[in-house]
Amino acid sequence: MSPNTPHHNTTETGSVRTLPGQVERLRLDKWLWVARFFKTRALAADEIDKGRIQVNDQVAKASRELRAGDRVDIRQAGGPSKTVIVRALSTIRGPAPQAQQLFEETPESIERRQQQAERRRLGVVEPAESIVQGRPTKRDRRQLADWDRWSASANDIDD
Repeated sequence: MSPNTPHHNTTETGSVRTLPGQVERLRLDKWLWVARFFKTRALAADEIDKGRIQVNDQVAKASRELRAGDRVDIRQAGGPSKTVIVRALSTIRGPAPQAQQLFEETPESIERRQQQAERRRLGVVEPAESIVQGRPTKRDRRQLADWDRWSASANDIDD
């Protein structure tokens, strides 16, 4: 590699962008890691195994090969789901701006995330989260008026 060859920066060739490490096909778990959806490939593989990742509306395996143009649905725990279109494949995990060039989020997905953020902001939550009192604690059970303690002891025998 010559000193003038870019090895970590994105280069522009006409209207097509090339990224370092760009390839034609790439494993799904590796692409999710490179695109910075998950911190490690192992976390990406776990989410795939749980069925939270779909490619082209089909449940995928970690070894599934992605190609540019594939549609990936990502349901992350604790957050809204995202639908992205694969724009490029790279084997090198770079900075976030470079990772954002690998995909494009669909307008429907953006709208869905904004609606969910608005509901959270307005305080509209799940009905189960509004339950203030749940199962009684051990202390609560002791303080119940009708609850009479019983213990087995030798003095309790009636003759």
